[in-house]
Amino acid sequence: MRTATERNGRGRRGARLSAGFLAACLLPLLSSVSAKAAEPVAIAYIERRIERPNPLNNEDPVPADQGRKGAELGLRDSNATGRFVGVSLDLTSKVVEPGADIRAALSELLAGKGHPRFVVVNAPAADLLALADAPEAKETVFLNIGATDTALRDAQCRKRVLHVAPSRAMLTDALVQLLVFKRWTRILLVSGPDQADGLYAESLRRSARKFGARIVAETTFDARGADLRDSALREFALATRGPEHDVVAVADELGEFGTNLVYNTESPRPVVGTQGLSPAAWGRAVEAWAAAQLQQRFRKLANRTMDPVDWAGWMAVHAVGEAAVKLKSADPEPISKLLLDPAFEVGGFKGRALSFRAWNGQLRQPLYLLWPGAVVGTAPVEGFLHRATELDTLGLDRPESACKAFGG
Repeated sequence: MRTATERNGRGRRGARLSAGFLAACLLPLLSSVSAKAAEPVAIAYIERRIERPNPLNNEDPVPADQGRKGAELGLRDSNATGRFVGVSLDLTSKVVEPGADIRAALSELLAGKGHPRFVVVNAPAADLLALADAPEAKETVFLNIGATDTALRDAQCRKRVLHVAPSRAMLTDALVQLLVFKRWTRILLVSGPDQADGLYAESLRRSARKFGARIVAETTFDARGADLRDSALREFALATRGPEHDVVAVADELGEFGTNLVYNTESPRPVVGTQGLSPAAWGRAVEAWAAAQLQQRFRKLANRTMDPVDWAGWMAVHAVGEAAVKLKSADPEPISKLLLDPAFEVGGFKGRALSFRAWNGQLRQPLYLLWPGAVVGTAPVEGFLHRATELDTLGLDRPESACKAFGG
């Protein structure tokens, strides 16, 4: 007859055997779940390298890693947050040289590590449309950080293209709101010769009509072939003569002459637009709402200042990471749906919850009015109201947009 000790010992051994058997059965399942959870969210970054003119006045050139360093910081920040819920991100980058086939580069990225479903694009509008229309990318979500063309948020919109960069319409709306607030409503417009300059000028005209300002005169200026360091005083005095005006607005996206226009106008008037007092998504002087912390992290990573394209790159990756963390999942399909959900909100160090517009995929966000070294104002400016959110006073509102791809 077994003693109680023997019976208890056998019971304990049986319990240990049962536990071992159960662990052996569950180990493959747990390993599979752990492996699946450990798979990162794959993100690709693709950029078209742009040939730019030499900057005037010994200004710093556009950084070669503009946008890409922002995406890398977004990856670091998202992984620092995601580790608490078992979610991580992975980033693969590719830079396409001028004239090269960007569609081929996309195909290579999509077939590569992790088969990314999220692609951050820093490229002109034509490239963005070519990528969005590629048959192999029909399930890909593109996050535009470089193209400001309003048409991409209008008749040329695509359903799975989200715009982190503000449109020209948003930028000029922000500028004109401040001008109207200050009662500087008479605008003399000076435009450069490039197509982009014409688009910026047209956006300024639209914003002026929208908010009750007035373009009192327009002129064009072509700086090519001239040495403005010697002739700016005379050249710009001629270009800025006209009816009485409160400001001189400049449309010079390539920066060929706008900086030299400041202090060289015929009348002593502020210069606003692409140079002078300029609207932007981000800038060196932005510090409020803990933005200084983001600025410091970026400077430590890139050894330079964070600019608007860098911020958009950071924001694009951060938005994907935030969606993954909220879902506690690396599954790309739910993440895609959440990004496109009108209720999805994400922080951007701007003091407001940011979200993508349901009718054209544009990120609604405050914008800054910047003078080098200082933030002059923030838009939406006080007094400009909207039935849903004041952020929708910037850029194309739902009734203004011809975008149908989102079901609008």
